[in-house]
Amino acid sequence: MVVPESQDNQQPSSSSVGSSTSQQYRSNPSVSQHSESPQHFNSNGNISPVNTSLRYEPQEYTETDFLLPNQLYGRSSLSRSVTAKDAQGSGTPPETVCSMVLQILVPFLLAGLGTVSAGILLDVVQNWDVFQEITEIFILVPAVLGMKGNLEMTLASRLSTAVNTGKMESSREKWMLIVGNLALKQLQATVLGLLASLMATVLGWMAEGKMPFNHVVLLCSTSVSTAFVASLLQGIIMVAVIIGSKRMGINPDNVATPMAASFGDLITLALLACLSQWFYSFTDLYPHVLYLVDLLFLCLIPLWVVVSSKHPATHILLRTGWEPIITAMVISSIGGLILDKSVSDPNLAGIIVYAPVINGIGGNLVSIQSSRISTNLHLKFSPGEVPEDRKSCYNPCRTFFGSGANHRSAQILLLLVIPGQFIFLYTIHLMKGGHTFPSPLLTVAFLSASLIQVFSLLCIADCMVHCLWRRRKDPDSYSIPYLTALGDLLGTALLSLAFLMLWSIGDSGNV
Repeated sequence: MVVPESQDNQQPSSSSVGSSTSQQYRSNPSVSQHSESPQHFNSNGNISPVNTSLRYEPQEYTETDFLLPNQLYGRSSLSRSVTAKDAQGSGTPPETVCSMVLQILVPFLLAGLGTVSAGILLDVVQNWDVFQEITEIFILVPAVLGMKGNLEMTLASRLSTAVNTGKMESSREKWMLIVGNLALKQLQATVLGLLASLMATVLGWMAEGKMPFNHVVLLCSTSVSTAFVASLLQGIIMVAVIIGSKRMGINPDNVATPMAASFGDLITLALLACLSQWFYSFTDLYPHVLYLVDLLFLCLIPLWVVVSSKHPATHILLRTGWEPIITAMVISSIGGLILDKSVSDPNLAGIIVYAPVINGIGGNLVSIQSSRISTNLHLKFSPGEVPEDRKSCYNPCRTFFGSGANHRSAQILLLLVIPGQFIFLYTIHLMKGGHTFPSPLLTVAFLSASLIQVFSLLCIADCMVHCLWRRRKDPDSYSIPYLTALGDLLGTALLSLAFLMLWSIGDSGNV
């Protein structure tokens, strides 16, 4: 963070910093000694000169910077620097292992129940006419669910970081940030919904060798409508969760990202199934309805562009925020193709119940860790600056072994996998009637696939977030889409492999 050169701006406003703090910084020799050049706080809390060439360059990590000029809310740059540096003590509640476990556990269980319900729902709707007639919808399922999760979790991670770094204290500042992010999210949902349907069309055509045009139109209408409505509903819920967490003194990083996906998959999948069946009923009698639906959402795109571009925070993401979510959508679509092929094989049909569970839980856990690491970097380091132990070659042991809070959270998240997925596995069978239980081999195979998936994702997250920060890219916007998409691909691939192994040894798994 940068302290301006002018002496006038070095006097902190009394409304932001108390008199004792003002005296401390007036008498601090390090400030006066470096008054001719910009300053920043290093990882030890000391002030050191920084390169002035960075001062006016556009930065991709600034979407959580203050949205209003100093004059609008009476904060000098030095007081903002002090506030942001002290945010770890004031914005982020102190965490013990017990409090961390409790804060993570409740949203984790809620998210698990949501993904279990989504799996049961998918098992039911796979027999609907539209799913039987237009099998490319199975390719669309992981893409739309993953896209929804990416948008929700990046929103949650950005707002959580803004809360923890003290950048949502002003009411006007807070609502400008919220409105800008929601408008941006609706724009991204519309565009990605369209791209996801086109990706499903291309993959379906490559797999089957044909694709009727009416199927393409239905896929577009279903994908865009589902993405738009689900994004709007869950975006409002997410804002309420983060504001509520702040008021209750709970770290939003532990709560927001899993709550974003708690029943999000269920809501999104229900919308996808109902809208696709509804549009399917129109294809013969009222085909023009599908074209009107697509046209309506496309006409709203300029509105979202105008609203989001008026806010500096989201204006940057209009240019830089597309690469990760589009790439993630492509990766998730490949996972959807694997799911489509697995479902079409009668020997692997039971996989469809478990796919949303393993994909959703893996994405939720790694999103918590990614958000926590990102917040820590925002609080303690300047963009481009990383801890000393992250400057050498990556070692997976650094992810789990250490005394830091993020090491403890990685251990907790990994330890939650086995008991959590065990509970969810048996919950699935209870919700399906409870007359049979999964075989020991199915249980071992499912838990092993989940453990390998989450272990891999946590290691990738640790490496990816620090690499993005070193390249001056904001991890809140870049890392989560890649990680959740990789979670979808890894989860679906490992689960398909597990079921293939069970089938090869003659164990049906009681599915």
